[in-house]
Amino acid sequence: MKKFILLSVLYFFTTSCYIQMKGKDGKPGEDGKSGQNSSVTERASGFKQKLADSLGADKYGMKPYVIVMLTTGSAKIEDKAKMDELMKGHMSNIGKLAKEGKITVAGPFSEKNNRNYRGMFIFNTKSKEEAESWVKTDPAVAAGVFSYEIFPWYGSAALPLYLKYHKEIAKENP
Repeated sequence: MKKFILLSVLYFFTTSCYIQMKGKDGKPGEDGKSGQNSSVTERASGFKQKLADSLGADKYGMKPYVIVMLTTGSAKIEDKAKMDELMKGHMSNIGKLAKEGKITVAGPFSEKNNRNYRGMFIFNTKSKEEAESWVKTDPAVAAGVFSYEIFPWYGSAALPLYLKYHKEIAKENP
């Protein structure tokens, strides 16, 4: 059964990666010619140069980011009101950084793990130093509730666009 599932996944993966250009009436299209109008190329491929430029995309549609993995910090805060205040500040800070375009993704992990990772941020920068300065603005980090590890990462330049759609599907904010 496992082999069947593996073969099915491989089949669907390989067939989804195969692209065939179609011409008029479903017949195979012709190869592109050099010097072709870029707007025609954009329409045919779906590629949008202005959008790619606005997002800082390279030729692969990718760009560098910095991931910050939040870990369990050294502070042990027993006062529930103090912890609630710190977590409220943590969430407000995430919202502020997102509004400023600095944070692209943020969220907690839903299971415990052996590395004590609690959550992560993906920052819209290639500078580890800049990302660290932003993570230090988090009240829960400053109080030692969370510590962090920083990693450079290369991902889709379209990643920041998900926030626009998230607002359209969320009924409430945490």
